[in-house]
Amino acid sequence: MEEKRYRAIMDEIQALMDEVQRQRNEFRNELRVLATCLDNNRQYQASDSTNEDELVDVLGEGEEQMSAQEATNDVKDEVKETKPEDETKPEEQKEDEKELKKEESREESREESKDEGGSRTPSTSATPEPRGQENGDDAPGTPKQLTLREQFRNFSKFGDIKSDGKLLTLSQSDKWFKQAKVIDGKSITTTDTAITFNKLKTKKITFVEFEKYLDEIAKSKKLDVKDIKTKLRECGAPGTSGTTSVVKSSAVDRLTDTKKFTGSHKLRFDSTGRGRGIAGRRDVNDGSGYVTGYKNKNTYDKTH
Repeated sequence: MEEKRYRAIMDEIQALMDEVQRQRNEFRNELRVLATCLDNNRQYQASDSTNEDELVDVLGEGEEQMSAQEATNDVKDEVKETKPEDETKPEEQKEDEKELKKEESREESREESKDEGGSRTPSTSATPEPRGQENGDDAPGTPKQLTLREQFRNFSKFGDIKSDGKLLTLSQSDKWFKQAKVIDGKSITTTDTAITFNKLKTKKITFVEFEKYLDEIAKSKKLDVKDIKTKLRECGAPGTSGTTSVVKSSAVDRLTDTKKFTGSHKLRFDSTGRGRGIAGRRDVNDGSGYVTGYKNKNTYDKTH
């Protein structure tokens, strides 16, 4: 719209300039005609009044030509004043177009990422990744759901500091099953898991063997192996629920405070409450020759 307006103004200016040029040419022609007339009138000695009237007419036409020229100059000044604004507007339009292109590219990248997240196929292993991990849209503040392989690694290390997380024992498997409530004492018992585990003829099994182990249990008990795997995935990290908890009371604190011990029991601990070992349980004879309670032991100067 601004470009069309600018072109229309330029066309009007060009038309005015053409009109001025035409009027100038006519003015010149008229001056020439008048000059020839004056020469002729001089020959005939025309009256002064006629000459003055002609000069007035010529001056009037000259003033009209000057007013037309001033009008064109005013139009040019207006165009010059409006031209920077018209020139800046296309630049602003260019910036707007750049921003629109950036937004479109961002939207396209988001759509592509969504398409990629939706078009991902599950891995060929028997342990599919959780949906939250595939799409990367875990809700903030919610715990990350572990995969079956990660749970296998965690429970294989539970209670065994030397384990590398690749092998699982029967006791660790039963601990996992009990925490996931797969072993409920009715549908599946520890006897069932022991019989199935012994069929593998090994004391520790790998993750591939563990999947076969689950398939065998589900088949023998006529259960859905997917439900068992879901419970094992969602049971959480290995815990110590059900174990004996430490009792905290004033009576226990008083009985375990070594500063309040008396008699021979007091001699078994140092001032920091740490045990003295054999020195606190046996009376060791001092064969150094010093009297009991002597404070300047081993201070004698051997040079005397």
